Order: sequence, then C-alpha cells, then structure tokens
Amino acid sequence: MADTIAPSNDLATNHVVAEDISRGNRVDQLRDLVESLHIADEIAEKGYLVSSSELAALIDINSSAVTSRGDHWVWRNWVVSRVRREGNQILWQLERVD
Repeated sequence: MADTIAPSNDLATNHVVAEDISRGNRVDQLRDLVESLHIADEIAEKGYLVSSSELAALIDINSSAVTSRGDHWVWRNWVVSRVRREGNQILWQLERVD
C-alpha cells in the first residue's frame, strides 16, 4: 500500500497558509504599485506624453474613464493634463506635485 498524505484539517495551519498567500499577494500588488509610481515619475521628469490607453494601463483604470475625468485632474502625486490630440488619440502629460 502506498502512503498518502491527507490534506490538513488543522484550521490554524490552513489559516497561516492562507494568510501567507494573502500577504504574498499584497506584497506583489505593492511591488506593482511602486513600479507604476516609478514609471509615472519618469514620464513626468522626461516630459513624455502618453495616450489615454497608456495612461489607463499605468493607473489601472478603463481607457474611457481617463477621458471622462476631464482635461485636468489629480492622480496620487501627479497632476494629469490633456495637452493635445493627435489624430484620434488624446495625449496626456503628468506633472509631479508634492
């Protein structure tokens, strides 16, 4: 007969494992956030213009939500301004505020 390992029914052990996974997910989310903030800083420092879809990807919202916010709004530590339109694309600029 082969030995089999039964799943743990120990609630405390299962809770700790779930908590570690949950903590790991939160840490991964924070790393992703910090990476996004660094990217936003670089975009602002270099004066790059970004499209609505690029900005939406950066701040993790739907593209239509970007344009519905108006021409000038704040996201975290940046003022986001609509600067011009190129063809069918709206271009945005980020300016760091402290």
